Amino acid sequence: MTKQILTRKASDNEYLHKDFHGALSVGVEYLRRRYGDDAVREYLRQFASSFYAPLKTALKERGLIAVKKHYENVYKIEGGKVEFSLSDDELILNVEACPAVTHMREKGYPVSELFHETSKSVNEAICEDSPFAFELVQYNPETGKSVQRFYRKAK
Repeated sequence: MTKQILTRKASDNEYLHKDFHGALSVGVEYLRRRYGDDAVREYLRQFASSFYAPLKTALKERGLIAVKKHYENVYKIEGGKVEFSLSDDELILNVEACPAVTHMREKGYPVSELFHETSKSVNEAICEDSPFAFELVQYNPETGKSVQRFYRKAK
């Protein structure tokens, strides 16, 4: 029998991190129980301000199209279904079901009662110091189905 050698790099594999969401949910729940709801929000704001600094800059420079492109990529990678409605002053995301919540429910992972803050607090932080704001218009904790709205602040 001939010996075959398979050479692969990490970059050859599809990038997917669904189990990360389960760990994030456990972390959110730990913070909530140990330090309270406001600690969860503050942690997520601090994280988002740092991690999403390039997106924050793009939002200021290019407007809501930058956020739309970001979330198109996220939902493509995560396999989620989302519809976008974009104008110069408003971006609405209609999320059929959150891929993270769906995955956690399928695997039996606990979903923190504050898991919605991973969208709400994060998107609010992305909008800080920009002409835009964010609101989580609707959210279903069982499925993660949501309506998310980015909008231009009143002058």
